[in-house]
Amino acid sequence: MSAPASKLGLIAGGGDLPLKVAARCEEEGREVFVIRLAGFADPHLVRYAGAELGMAEIGGILSALKRERCGAVCFAGNVARPDFKSLKPDFKGATLLPGIVAAATKGDDALLRKILSIFEGEGYAIEGADDVLGGEMLPPGPLGRVSPTADQLADLKKALHVAEKAGELDIGQGAVVVDGLVLAVEAQEGTDAMLTRTAGLPADLRGSQDARKGALGKAPKPIQDLRVDMPVMGPRTVELAAAAGLAGVGGVAGRLILIDRDAIVQAADRLGLFVWGESL
Repeated sequence: MSAPASKLGLIAGGGDLPLKVAARCEEEGREVFVIRLAGFADPHLVRYAGAELGMAEIGGILSALKRERCGAVCFAGNVARPDFKSLKPDFKGATLLPGIVAAATKGDDALLRKILSIFEGEGYAIEGADDVLGGEMLPPGPLGRVSPTADQLADLKKALHVAEKAGELDIGQGAVVVDGLVLAVEAQEGTDAMLTRTAGLPADLRGSQDARKGALGKAPKPIQDLRVDMPVMGPRTVELAAAAGLAGVGGVAGRLILIDRDAIVQAADRLGLFVWGESL
């Protein structure tokens, strides 16, 4: 019989992923303490034991995790790159901030590695959201009733290639390709904003509800630590892709977290979009 998992300290940013992680801990009877990052975390997380702290209150965060006897930490959710001049660090945060700022100048990957090293240096194991969720990953092939045509699959594969190349430069994790033409590449704005931007392009470029074309592809950054930055997809991704006239969405099988698999399938089937896991 395996030993019970240690109490989890969930560092929660925005979006649905932290809610999913906390709910999974609750379902499995695992203790969880949620650090709700001020200005980012979903207000519904207040139902779990936790505390709200600013991202620069590192001393407060570490103290809370120690007080609650957490053995592992999971970073989940969206956090925009801050304006470091506007942060209000506590004493511990102030001592660490120069190193964090220096790392940030080298890109998001270096910034995340620096933050992880702080928590690992305090003795915490780092768990990826995918480790906590266990199996909530995009499988290979179609997810739902719709499969891509040969042309649509070619667009998806190119979108994944573009997303991977952008990731090598620490830019983003997603891209939109229609008829072989790259229409959008995700940067700091995130997937939702990229799809909204795509929807504003001329319909003959992006397709329409009656003549869907192309695909959104999401791929992990090759340089990124997947424990804290695994790509995610939820039903809203499918809805926004449909609004942009796309034929489908996809990612690398086993390397994209699904937020509510059943809702994703229902949305895709209702809207006539494919969801595809590409095996690389």
